[in-house]
Amino acid sequence: MTLRLNSFVVAFALAVAGCAGQNTHDLLNKTTVAVPASDIAATHEIFVATTRQQATKDPRQVFDGDRSLTTSYARVDVTVPKVHQVGAIERAKGSANSNPANQFTATNVVHYGDAPQFAKAVGADIAMRGDRALVFVHGFNNGFDDGIYRLTQIAHDTKYPGTPVLFSWASSAKTTGYIYDKDSANAARDDLEATLRMLAKTRVKSIDIIAHSMGTWLTMEALRQLAITGDRDLNGKLGYVVLASPDIDVDVFKKQMIRYGKPDKPFAVLLSGDDRALKLSSLISGDKPRVGDYGNAADLASYGVSVVDLTKAKGGDGGLNHAKFADNPILVQLLGDRLRTPAGLASDEPDPAQLNNLGQGLGKAVGSVAEVVITTPFKVLTIVTGG
Repeated sequence: MTLRLNSFVVAFALAVAGCAGQNTHDLLNKTTVAVPASDIAATHEIFVATTRQQATKDPRQVFDGDRSLTTSYARVDVTVPKVHQVGAIERAKGSANSNPANQFTATNVVHYGDAPQFAKAVGADIAMRGDRALVFVHGFNNGFDDGIYRLTQIAHDTKYPGTPVLFSWASSAKTTGYIYDKDSANAARDDLEATLRMLAKTRVKSIDIIAHSMGTWLTMEALRQLAITGDRDLNGKLGYVVLASPDIDVDVFKKQMIRYGKPDKPFAVLLSGDDRALKLSSLISGDKPRVGDYGNAADLASYGVSVVDLTKAKGGDGGLNHAKFADNPILVQLLGDRLRTPAGLASDEPDPAQLNNLGQGLGKAVGSVAEVVITTPFKVLTIVTGG
Protein backbone atom coordinates (compact mmCIF):
# COMPACT_ATOMS: atom_id res chain seq x y z
CA MET A 1 0.00 0.00 0.00
CA THR A 2 2.79 2.42 0.92
CA LEU A 3 4.68 1.68 -2.29
CA ARG A 4 1.53 2.20 -4.36
CA LEU A 5 0.77 5.48 -2.60
CA ASN A 6 4.32 6.75 -3.04
CA SER A 7 4.25 5.83 -6.72
CA PHE A 8 1.00 7.70 -7.11
CA VAL A 9 2.37 10.81 -5.39
CA VAL A 10 5.38 10.82 -7.71
CA ALA A 11 3.17 10.39 -10.78
CA PHE A 12 0.83 13.11 -9.57
CA ALA A 13 3.72 15.49 -8.97
CA LEU A 14 5.12 14.89 -12.44
CA ALA A 15 1.75 15.31 -14.13
CA VAL A 16 0.76 18.57 -12.47
CA ALA A 17 4.18 20.15 -12.80
CA GLY A 18 2.91 21.93 -15.91
CA CYS A 19 0.45 24.02 -13.87
CA ALA A 20 3.28 26.46 -13.23
CA GLY A 21 6.24 25.04 -15.09
CA GLN A 22 9.02 27.06 -13.45
CA ASN A 23 11.79 25.86 -11.16
CA THR A 24 12.19 29.32 -9.69
CA HIS A 25 9.57 31.92 -8.89
CA ASP A 26 11.55 35.12 -9.18
CA LEU A 27 9.41 37.93 -10.55
CA LEU A 28 11.85 40.83 -10.60
CA ASN A 29 15.10 41.06 -12.54
CA LYS A 30 18.44 41.38 -10.74
CA THR A 31 19.35 44.24 -13.01
CA THR A 32 17.36 46.43 -15.37
CA VAL A 33 17.36 45.35 -19.02
CA ALA A 34 16.74 48.30 -21.33
CA VAL A 35 15.24 47.79 -24.78
CA PRO A 36 13.78 50.16 -27.40
CA ALA A 37 10.14 51.12 -26.84
CA SER A 38 9.37 49.68 -30.26
CA ASP A 39 10.06 46.18 -28.87
CA ILE A 40 7.23 46.49 -26.31
CA ALA A 41 3.64 45.72 -27.29
CA ALA A 42 2.05 47.03 -24.07
CA THR A 43 2.50 47.62 -20.36
CA HIS A 44 -0.18 46.27 -18.02
CA GLU A 45 -0.77 47.43 -14.46
CA ILE A 46 -1.87 44.41 -12.41
CA PHE A 47 -3.47 45.21 -9.07
CA VAL A 48 -2.99 42.56 -6.41
CA ALA A 49 -4.69 41.41 -3.23
CA THR A 50 -2.81 38.50 -1.66
CA THR A 51 -2.78 36.25 1.38
CA ARG A 52 0.89 35.42 0.81
CA GLN A 53 3.71 36.58 3.06
CA GLN A 54 6.01 39.22 1.60
CA ALA A 55 9.20 37.49 0.48
CA THR A 56 12.20 38.26 2.70
CA LYS A 57 14.51 35.34 1.88
CA ASP A 58 14.32 36.08 -1.86
CA PRO A 59 12.91 39.59 -2.42
CA ARG A 60 12.83 38.98 -6.18
CA GLN A 61 9.78 36.77 -5.60
CA VAL A 62 7.96 39.76 -4.00
CA PHE A 63 5.50 37.41 -2.26
CA ASP A 64 6.27 33.77 -1.43
CA GLY A 65 4.26 30.64 -0.62
CA ASP A 66 3.88 31.17 3.13
CA ARG A 67 0.46 32.16 4.45
CA SER A 68 -0.37 35.51 5.98
CA LEU A 69 -3.33 36.00 8.32
CA THR A 70 -3.98 39.38 6.73
CA THR A 71 -4.36 40.56 3.13
CA SER A 72 -1.55 42.54 1.50
CA TYR A 73 -1.97 44.85 -1.47
CA ALA A 74 0.26 45.82 -4.38
CA ARG A 75 0.47 46.75 -8.04
CA VAL A 76 2.85 45.13 -10.51
CA ASP A 77 3.67 46.70 -13.88
CA VAL A 78 4.37 44.11 -16.59
CA THR A 79 5.53 44.62 -20.15
CA VAL A 80 4.52 42.32 -23.01
CA PRO A 81 6.99 41.96 -25.92
CA LYS A 82 6.06 42.67 -29.52
CA VAL A 83 7.00 39.07 -30.37
CA HIS A 84 4.29 37.70 -28.03
CA GLN A 85 2.06 35.00 -29.49
CA VAL A 86 -1.59 34.75 -28.39
CA GLY A 87 -2.00 32.06 -25.74
CA ALA A 88 1.68 31.96 -24.77
CA ILE A 89 3.54 33.33 -21.76
CA GLU A 90 7.06 34.03 -22.94
CA ARG A 91 9.32 33.70 -19.89
CA ALA A 92 13.01 33.64 -19.08
CA LYS A 93 14.28 30.25 -17.94
CA GLY A 94 15.39 29.69 -14.37
CA SER A 95 16.52 32.77 -12.48
CA ALA A 96 17.83 34.57 -15.55
CA ASN A 97 16.86 38.16 -16.18
CA SER A 98 13.85 38.68 -18.42
CA ASN A 99 14.54 40.51 -21.67
CA PRO A 100 11.55 42.80 -22.33
CA ALA A 101 12.12 42.43 -26.06
CA ASN A 102 11.48 38.69 -25.85
CA GLN A 103 9.71 37.93 -22.57
CA PHE A 104 7.08 39.16 -20.15
CA THR A 105 8.92 41.42 -17.69
CA ALA A 106 7.82 42.85 -14.35
CA THR A 107 9.32 46.35 -14.30
CA ASN A 108 7.91 47.88 -11.12
CA VAL A 109 6.15 46.94 -7.88
CA VAL A 110 4.14 49.34 -5.72
CA HIS A 111 3.11 48.23 -2.22
CA TYR A 112 0.04 49.74 -0.53
CA GLY A 113 0.10 50.15 3.24
CA ASP A 114 -3.49 49.14 3.89
CA ALA A 115 -6.86 48.38 2.33
CA PRO A 116 -8.02 52.04 2.08
CA GLN A 117 -4.87 53.00 0.14
CA PHE A 118 -5.37 50.09 -2.24
CA ALA A 119 -9.09 50.81 -2.63
CA LYS A 120 -8.31 54.41 -3.57
CA ALA A 121 -5.71 53.38 -6.16
CA VAL A 122 -7.69 50.57 -7.74
CA GLY A 123 -10.86 52.66 -7.68
CA ALA A 124 -9.14 55.45 -9.59
CA ASP A 125 -7.90 52.97 -12.19
CA ILE A 126 -11.36 51.45 -12.55
CA ALA A 127 -12.89 54.88 -13.08
CA MET A 128 -10.25 55.73 -15.69
CA ARG A 129 -10.68 52.50 -17.67
CA GLY A 130 -14.44 52.38 -17.98
CA ASP A 131 -15.84 51.06 -14.70
CA ARG A 132 -15.06 47.36 -15.12
CA ALA A 133 -12.73 45.02 -13.22
CA LEU A 134 -11.49 41.50 -13.98
CA VAL A 135 -10.57 39.41 -10.94
CA PHE A 136 -8.38 36.38 -11.62
CA VAL A 137 -7.97 33.60 -9.03
CA HIS A 138 -5.12 31.22 -9.88
CA GLY A 139 -4.88 27.50 -9.22
CA PHE A 140 -2.71 24.86 -7.56
CA ASN A 141 1.10 24.91 -7.82
CA ASN A 142 1.33 28.58 -8.71
CA GLY A 143 3.90 31.05 -7.47
CA PHE A 144 3.11 34.73 -7.19
CA ASP A 145 4.88 35.24 -10.51
CA ASP A 146 2.72 32.63 -12.26
CA GLY A 147 -0.48 34.44 -11.33
CA ILE A 148 0.91 37.82 -12.36
CA TYR A 149 2.01 36.61 -15.77
CA ARG A 150 -1.14 34.57 -16.45
CA LEU A 151 -3.43 37.52 -15.70
CA THR A 152 -1.23 39.79 -17.82
CA GLN A 153 -1.54 37.32 -20.70
CA ILE A 154 -5.32 37.01 -20.28
CA ALA A 155 -5.82 40.79 -20.09
CA HIS A 156 -3.59 41.34 -23.11
CA ASP A 157 -4.88 38.55 -25.34
CA THR A 158 -8.57 39.14 -24.59
CA LYS A 159 -8.15 42.92 -24.92
CA TYR A 160 -10.10 43.26 -21.69
CA PRO A 161 -11.27 46.88 -21.39
CA GLY A 162 -11.15 47.19 -17.59
CA THR A 163 -8.82 46.89 -14.59
CA PRO A 164 -7.07 43.53 -13.98
CA VAL A 165 -6.97 42.42 -10.33
CA LEU A 166 -5.11 39.31 -9.20
CA PHE A 167 -6.26 37.55 -6.06
CA SER A 168 -3.18 35.55 -5.13
CA TRP A 169 -3.65 33.00 -2.36
CA ALA A 170 -0.74 31.20 -0.70
CA SER A 171 -0.02 28.27 -2.99
CA SER A 172 3.28 26.62 -2.08
CA ALA A 173 4.16 26.43 -5.79
CA LYS A 174 5.33 22.85 -5.23
CA THR A 175 4.02 19.82 -7.11
CA THR A 176 3.88 17.90 -3.81
CA GLY A 177 1.96 20.66 -2.02
CA TYR A 178 -1.61 19.69 -2.98
CA ILE A 179 -2.96 19.41 0.58
CA TYR A 180 -1.14 22.55 1.72
CA ASP A 181 -2.60 24.41 -1.24
CA LYS A 182 -6.13 23.17 -0.53
CA ASP A 183 -5.82 24.40 3.07
CA SER A 184 -4.43 27.72 1.84
CA ALA A 185 -7.41 28.13 -0.49
CA ASN A 186 -9.77 27.45 2.40
CA ALA A 187 -7.95 29.96 4.59
CA ALA A 188 -8.36 32.67 1.92
CA ARG A 189 -12.15 32.52 1.54
CA ASP A 190 -12.89 35.52 3.76
CA ASP A 191 -10.10 37.52 2.12
CA LEU A 192 -11.50 36.98 -1.38
CA GLU A 193 -14.98 37.87 -0.18
CA ALA A 194 -13.63 41.07 1.39
CA THR A 195 -11.72 41.93 -1.79
CA LEU A 196 -14.84 41.54 -3.93
CA ARG A 197 -16.81 43.72 -1.50
CA MET A 198 -14.05 46.33 -1.60
CA LEU A 199 -14.17 46.46 -5.39
CA ALA A 200 -17.97 46.71 -5.30
CA LYS A 201 -17.69 49.89 -3.21
CA THR A 202 -15.80 51.66 -6.01
CA ARG A 203 -17.63 53.16 -8.98
CA VAL A 204 -17.23 49.84 -10.81
CA LYS A 205 -20.25 48.71 -12.81
CA SER A 206 -19.17 45.13 -13.47
CA ILE A 207 -16.81 42.80 -11.59
CA ASP A 208 -15.93 39.84 -13.81
CA ILE A 209 -14.26 36.76 -12.33
CA ILE A 210 -12.08 34.13 -13.99
CA ALA A 211 -10.92 31.35 -11.69
CA HIS A 212 -8.74 28.38 -12.58
CA SER A 213 -8.33 24.89 -11.14
CA MET A 214 -8.19 24.96 -7.32
CA GLY A 215 -8.94 28.67 -7.47
CA THR A 216 -12.46 27.77 -8.58
CA TRP A 217 -13.05 26.11 -5.20
CA LEU A 218 -11.97 29.29 -3.44
CA THR A 219 -14.17 31.39 -5.73
CA MET A 220 -17.25 29.23 -5.23
CA GLU A 221 -16.79 29.35 -1.47
CA ALA A 222 -16.55 33.16 -1.54
CA LEU A 223 -19.67 33.38 -3.74
CA ARG A 224 -21.45 31.00 -1.39
CA GLN A 225 -20.56 33.23 1.55
CA LEU A 226 -21.89 36.27 -0.31
CA ALA A 227 -25.13 34.41 -0.97
CA ILE A 228 -25.51 33.51 2.72
CA THR A 229 -25.29 37.22 3.59
CA GLY A 230 -27.96 38.06 1.00
CA ASP A 231 -25.58 39.87 -1.36
CA ARG A 232 -24.71 37.18 -3.89
CA ASP A 233 -24.45 39.63 -6.81
CA LEU A 234 -22.51 42.37 -4.99
CA ASN A 235 -25.42 44.79 -5.18
CA GLY A 236 -25.85 44.09 -8.88
CA LYS A 237 -22.17 44.57 -9.75
CA LEU A 238 -21.15 40.94 -10.24
CA GLY A 239 -20.58 40.31 -13.94
CA TYR A 240 -19.29 37.20 -15.67
CA VAL A 241 -18.16 34.23 -13.63
CA VAL A 242 -15.89 31.81 -15.53
CA LEU A 243 -14.74 28.66 -13.77
CA ALA A 244 -11.96 27.07 -15.85
CA SER A 245 -10.95 23.44 -15.19
CA PRO A 246 -12.69 23.41 -11.80
CA ASP A 247 -10.90 21.24 -9.25
CA ILE A 248 -14.06 20.74 -7.21
CA ASP A 249 -15.85 17.53 -6.27
CA VAL A 250 -19.04 17.36 -8.35
CA ASP A 251 -21.33 16.83 -5.37
CA VAL A 252 -19.71 19.68 -3.47
CA PHE A 253 -20.20 21.97 -6.48
CA LYS A 254 -23.87 21.06 -6.66
CA LYS A 255 -24.32 21.93 -2.99
CA GLN A 256 -22.49 25.21 -3.53
CA MET A 257 -24.77 26.08 -6.44
CA ILE A 258 -27.89 25.14 -4.46
CA ARG A 259 -26.84 27.60 -1.76
CA TYR A 260 -25.84 30.25 -4.32
CA GLY A 261 -28.96 29.83 -6.46
CA LYS A 262 -29.39 29.98 -10.22
CA PRO A 263 -27.21 32.83 -11.56
CA ASP A 264 -28.71 36.00 -12.99
CA LYS A 265 -25.63 36.82 -15.10
CA PRO A 266 -23.61 34.57 -17.46
CA PHE A 267 -21.95 31.87 -15.37
CA ALA A 268 -19.75 29.41 -17.27
CA VAL A 269 -17.98 26.18 -16.38
CA LEU A 270 -15.16 25.25 -18.77
CA LEU A 271 -14.31 21.55 -18.70
CA SER A 272 -12.27 19.08 -20.70
CA GLY A 273 -12.51 15.31 -20.65
CA ASP A 274 -8.77 14.95 -21.35
CA ASP A 275 -7.60 17.10 -18.41
CA ARG A 276 -4.80 14.92 -16.99
CA ALA A 277 -4.26 17.06 -13.90
CA LEU A 278 -7.88 16.67 -12.82
CA LYS A 279 -7.91 12.93 -13.45
CA LEU A 280 -5.09 12.59 -10.96
CA SER A 281 -6.75 15.05 -8.62
CA SER A 282 -9.82 12.81 -8.60
CA LEU A 283 -7.65 9.86 -7.60
CA ILE A 284 -6.11 11.70 -4.68
CA SER A 285 -9.63 12.76 -3.67
CA GLY A 286 -11.03 9.24 -3.35
CA ASP A 287 -11.54 8.48 -7.05
CA LYS A 288 -14.44 10.93 -7.25
CA PRO A 289 -15.08 13.02 -10.39
CA ARG A 290 -14.06 16.66 -10.53
CA VAL A 291 -16.24 19.27 -12.18
CA GLY A 292 -13.51 20.09 -14.70
CA ASP A 293 -13.60 16.66 -16.36
CA TYR A 294 -17.17 15.62 -15.56
CA GLY A 295 -18.89 13.80 -18.38
CA ASN A 296 -22.47 14.93 -17.76
CA ALA A 297 -22.73 18.52 -18.92
CA ALA A 298 -26.54 18.52 -18.81
CA ASP A 299 -26.44 17.61 -15.12
CA LEU A 300 -24.28 20.63 -14.35
CA ALA A 301 -26.34 22.91 -16.61
CA SER A 302 -29.46 22.07 -14.62
CA TYR A 303 -28.04 24.27 -11.86
CA GLY A 304 -28.24 27.33 -14.09
CA VAL A 305 -24.72 27.40 -15.53
CA SER A 306 -23.46 27.16 -19.10
CA VAL A 307 -21.06 24.25 -19.56
CA VAL A 308 -18.40 24.66 -22.23
CA ASP A 309 -16.79 21.36 -23.24
CA LEU A 310 -13.29 21.92 -24.63
CA THR A 311 -12.34 18.24 -24.91
CA LYS A 312 -11.76 18.37 -28.67
CA ALA A 313 -9.73 21.57 -28.55
CA LYS A 314 -5.96 21.41 -28.26
CA GLY A 315 -4.13 22.56 -25.14
CA GLY A 316 -0.83 24.40 -25.13
CA ASP A 317 0.65 23.03 -21.90
CA GLY A 318 2.50 19.99 -23.17
CA GLY A 319 -0.39 17.54 -23.03
CA LEU A 320 -1.64 18.35 -19.53
CA ASN A 321 -4.75 20.02 -21.06
CA HIS A 322 -5.40 21.97 -17.88
CA ALA A 323 -5.39 25.57 -19.14
CA LYS A 324 -7.00 25.48 -22.59
CA PHE A 325 -9.11 28.56 -21.84
CA ALA A 326 -5.94 30.68 -21.78
CA ASP A 327 -3.32 28.89 -23.87
CA ASN A 328 -5.34 27.87 -26.95
CA PRO A 329 -5.18 30.91 -29.28
CA ILE A 330 -8.71 30.43 -30.61
CA LEU A 331 -10.31 29.85 -27.24
CA VAL A 332 -8.64 32.78 -25.49
CA GLN A 333 -9.81 35.15 -28.21
CA LEU A 334 -13.33 33.71 -28.16
CA LEU A 335 -13.27 34.36 -24.41
CA GLY A 336 -12.12 37.91 -25.08
CA ASP A 337 -14.93 38.49 -27.56
CA ARG A 338 -17.38 37.49 -24.84
CA LEU A 339 -15.74 39.50 -22.06
CA ARG A 340 -15.69 42.71 -24.07
CA THR A 341 -19.51 42.74 -23.98
CA PRO A 342 -20.56 43.74 -20.45
CA ALA A 343 -22.34 40.88 -18.68
CA GLY A 344 -25.47 42.95 -18.15
CA LEU A 345 -25.86 43.24 -21.92
CA ALA A 346 -24.87 39.68 -22.80
CA SER A 347 -27.37 36.96 -23.56
CA ASP A 348 -27.21 33.65 -21.74
CA GLU A 349 -27.61 32.08 -25.17
CA PRO A 350 -24.43 32.59 -27.25
CA ASP A 351 -24.90 33.32 -30.94
CA PRO A 352 -23.39 30.30 -32.76
CA ALA A 353 -23.15 32.14 -36.08
CA GLN A 354 -21.16 34.97 -34.50
CA LEU A 355 -18.84 32.56 -32.69
CA ASN A 356 -18.35 30.42 -35.79
CA ASN A 357 -17.46 33.43 -37.93
CA LEU A 358 -14.99 34.72 -35.35
CA GLY A 359 -13.48 31.31 -34.76
CA GLN A 360 -13.05 30.50 -38.43
CA GLY A 361 -11.12 33.72 -38.96
CA LEU A 362 -8.91 33.03 -35.97
CA GLY A 363 -8.42 29.42 -36.99
CA LYS A 364 -7.10 30.41 -40.40
CA ALA A 365 -4.71 32.83 -38.72
CA VAL A 366 -3.27 30.35 -36.24
CA GLY A 367 -3.72 27.16 -38.25
CA SER A 368 -5.73 25.20 -35.70
CA VAL A 369 -9.25 23.91 -35.15
CA ALA A 370 -11.38 23.83 -32.03
CA GLU A 371 -14.72 22.11 -31.51
CA VAL A 372 -16.61 23.57 -28.59
CA VAL A 373 -19.83 22.10 -27.20
CA ILE A 374 -21.88 24.52 -25.10
CA THR A 375 -24.61 23.07 -22.90
CA THR A 376 -26.95 25.66 -21.43
CA PRO A 377 -30.02 25.11 -19.25
CA PHE A 378 -32.03 25.46 -22.47
CA LYS A 379 -30.17 23.77 -25.33
CA VAL A 380 -26.89 22.34 -26.64
CA LEU A 381 -24.76 24.13 -29.22
CA THR A 382 -21.82 22.64 -31.14
CA ILE A 383 -19.42 25.21 -32.54
CA VAL A 384 -16.56 24.28 -34.86
CA THR A 385 -14.00 27.04 -35.12
CA GLY A 386 -10.89 27.28 -37.23
CA GLY A 387 -9.91 25.30 -40.26
